[in-house]
Amino acid sequence: MTFNLRILAPDKSVFDGTADEVILPGATGQLGILTGHVSMLTALESGVLRVREGSTWQSIALSGGFAEVDSNQVTVLVNAAELGSSIDAAAAAQQLEAAQLAVAGFENQPASPEKLKAQQQLSQALARVQASRPN
Repeated sequence: MTFNLRILAPDKSVFDGTADEVILPGATGQLGILTGHVSMLTALESGVLRVREGSTWQSIALSGGFAEVDSNQVTVLVNAAELGSSIDAAAAAQQLEAAQLAVAGFENQPASPEKLKAQQQLSQALARVQASRPN
């Protein structure tokens, strides 16, 4: 059985269709959703959302947000999202390398807005690399 899934970013609708299963990058770990899941609202971290339609999996890189599950409707609201199939893997790998260097530059420094931003960019870059890999 399927359920309706919508993934919305401020600038676009990333996915609007049916799914057999979705795996969300929750704040406390991965969260699997199937038809008939109990109603809930959860925070999402930057990471990879995976959607299964039949036997096909699709990856989507997310940049934080929220997911609501209610009556076989899953709505995901995120700051940014990108289909894994549209990500240039080489460019994503370069972005990850740059983000790792930026975070390393803050290694022994106290918390600061710049350090937090570098860590967020690292999480987003890692999600893009993971989503760009073939399933």
